[in-house]
Amino acid sequence: MANVPYDPSVLDASLFDPALIDAETRALNAAIVERINSFPDQWSMAPADVRIARAQGLGAFPAPVFSPRARIITIEGKSGGIPLRIIEPQDEDGRARQPRGVFLHVHGGGWTFGTADSQDIRLQRLADKLGIVTASVEYRLAPENPYPAAPDDCEMAALWLAREGLALFGTDRCFIGGESAGAHLSLVTMLRLRDKHGLTPFSAAVLTSGCYDLGLTPSARQWGEEKLVLNTRDLENFVSNFIGATAANTADISPIYADLRGMPPAHLLVGTRDALLDDTLFLHGRWIAAGNEADLAVWRGGAHVFIVFPGMLAERALTRAEAFLARFL
Repeated sequence: MANVPYDPSVLDASLFDPALIDAETRALNAAIVERINSFPDQWSMAPADVRIARAQGLGAFPAPVFSPRARIITIEGKSGGIPLRIIEPQDEDGRARQPRGVFLHVHGGGWTFGTADSQDIRLQRLADKLGIVTASVEYRLAPENPYPAAPDDCEMAALWLAREGLALFGTDRCFIGGESAGAHLSLVTMLRLRDKHGLTPFSAAVLTSGCYDLGLTPSARQWGEEKLVLNTRDLENFVSNFIGATAANTADISPIYADLRGMPPAHLLVGTRDALLDDTLFLHGRWIAAGNEADLAVWRGGAHVFIVFPGMLAERALTRAEAFLARFL
């Protein structure tokens, strides 16, 4: 029954049937669990040591591959400089292209791990395919820098882009997006710009595998111990690192509770084997109920942020997300 064609935007019971997960995705998920279980428990280590291990490719994710084209610019933040990792578009012959827009990228990592250079190859692909600049935010990480440090940094990066960055790159169009905690911070950033600054600069957003309720949705609470990228314990610890004892049911922390009116069109991407599945399903309902356009893509068998792993499922998902953004250029 595997490899049966399906539309990831159509929700029916067969989409969530584990028996229909294709063989490649099934094997990848098993390999992820085996790989993670072969390493020490990340919560037995200091966050700084986990970050070093992740940079070496030890853990769930492959070691990052860096783009030789990336450069860093530093903008002013509330508590010092904020580095932005910039990749500008080139044509097939390696010649610079006039940018058609700017994509503000916010990396994932549970507000605790991750770096702006961790998605270089995917962002370079996006830059070249759509002819846009990508700018990834090196925001401050918890627990050393808990809430509101990360959203403050992302807010300042978005303000800079709206007020100065677009003119710097010679374009009038910008987008935003991220994975996991980066999707959460992307949504919080859009809300902050609207509510605090009266700005709605983004033409569209791509939100992948986001955590939008830090009190944890049912899928996150009920996931259990299986270490398919992350499990319930991981989510609880990430939230604790980020907000400590702060209440989770405010819109600036859990944007699922926000007034979502006036948000841009959004591509909402998640896999069915993601502990954060409900976050995307719930956000989709609230997004369209608020009068916004949403393109939902639920990918059968996909693990948490499966787009960073090689395979046809990731390729299909990335191609669909890129086609969504291309509509707004």
